[in-house]
Amino acid sequence: MPNAAFVHLRLQSAYSMLEGAIQPEDLAKACRQAGFPAAGLADRGNMFAAMDFSAAAKDAGVQPIIGAMVAIERPGSRTALTRPIYDWLVLFAQNEAGYGNLIGLVSQAHLGVDTSDEPHLKLTDFDGRTAGLLCLTAGADGALARLLADGQLAEPYADTLTALFPGRLYIEISRCGDPIETRAETVLIELAMARELPIVATNPVKFRDAPMHQAHDALLCIADSAYVDAQDRRKSNPEHRLKSAAEMRVAFADLPEAVANTLVIAQRCAIAAPARAPILPRMAGDGASEDPALVAAAEAGLERRLAALRIAEDAAAPYRDRLAFELGVISTMGFAGYFLIVADFIQWAKGQGIPVGPGRGSGAGSVVAWALTITDLDPLEHGLLFERFLNPDRVSMPDFDIDFCETRRTEVIHYVQQRYGSAQVAQIITFGKMKARAVLKDVGRVLQMPYGQTDRLSKLIPNHPTDPWTLARTLGQGKDKVPALSRPTRVHCRTRP
Repeated sequence: MPNAAFVHLRLQSAYSMLEGAIQPEDLAKACRQAGFPAAGLADRGNMFAAMDFSAAAKDAGVQPIIGAMVAIERPGSRTALTRPIYDWLVLFAQNEAGYGNLIGLVSQAHLGVDTSDEPHLKLTDFDGRTAGLLCLTAGADGALARLLADGQLAEPYADTLTALFPGRLYIEISRCGDPIETRAETVLIELAMARELPIVATNPVKFRDAPMHQAHDALLCIADSAYVDAQDRRKSNPEHRLKSAAEMRVAFADLPEAVANTLVIAQRCAIAAPARAPILPRMAGDGASEDPALVAAAEAGLERRLAALRIAEDAAAPYRDRLAFELGVISTMGFAGYFLIVADFIQWAKGQGIPVGPGRGSGAGSVVAWALTITDLDPLEHGLLFERFLNPDRVSMPDFDIDFCETRRTEVIHYVQQRYGSAQVAQIITFGKMKARAVLKDVGRVLQMPYGQTDRLSKLIPNHPTDPWTLARTLGQGKDKVPALSRPTRVHCRTRP
């Protein structure tokens, strides 16, 4: 398939929460089918899809361009009486240094602000952190277009961006019918010409094709708790689909250089999200000193356990043999520091009277964990296998499932942050997917269908927690067809104009 002479630079995946409606893998496949040689991912406020999109794009033969949309507090907009105005910029990583700076800036936007604020940056946050980054002015989402559309002075803002991104700033033009972009376009182009700044043509992509427009509109209603029939609400723009290169060339026939610059940007951004081996935590500084520390702590802990249970010397041999075996595996796999750190904060929690669960999951099969009081279940008494937790023949990261008292777990988190440094501690995010039943109910709500009707429809979808059904599968459009119902089922649906 010949490559199209255009590259989309404003792709938003489903990780633009309740705004994008395409999974990263599907986005990469769609770009391949359309013949795009590269594709720029710029989710709003995050880089959650960077790894998945990079892998999927490379598998599809498409060059991934990794970026993000970041919110910028407009200078002078924050007062004691008014909330600040947030505009947006689009940043793309050109190289490894740029990728590191992008990660740092996105992290700063979330961690460096008050929890009552939106995740955002200030222009001063970019000082010394723009190397290897290429910047787009974000079209109607950006301050330049918004200021010009309102007849305000935009030149100082443009000068600041030019200084921050010398030779790497592009004036972004989108022609999606947005009133801000429409009012600002002529003046925006004049500003670019006066400063000899390149312009680039974009089309923010939030869903795949025209048939998806109504579904995307319903998604926005779900996000905003609005009804489809409401007039005063955010609405989906039908132009925010994955347009073909031919459509983009026609739309920008008077600005061919703006289309050509999409290819230039693709050539300038030559890095995908790198895959890295896990960085194991260290408690004693290096593995060589951690191994003997773990051996000493585990052996002493086991003796205390055996004494507390009054286990005879001849019956204690299997425990000591098992402990020695486990310590050898842990040392070989380099996980001594992990065990020491987990034991540290669990022992601290117990010392503070914070309830801790006795052990759950495969980690309960470890005698070392039992000896360190990470768990309180005797693995030998219950016939639990250590190999289910750690196995040299199937290398995987250890993962203790630990239950802390819900009302006091924050104390444990604070202890770990103080003990090891807040920059070394992170909580893992969990992404929830909208299941078929929940989607049907949400769509019924925004369409103002009677609750009883949507409830009856949702109950027609099989509900298997370990085998969740998609709508496509329910309708027999996937590999698995819908099983025959035990009796005919009639569903009365009210159509809406």
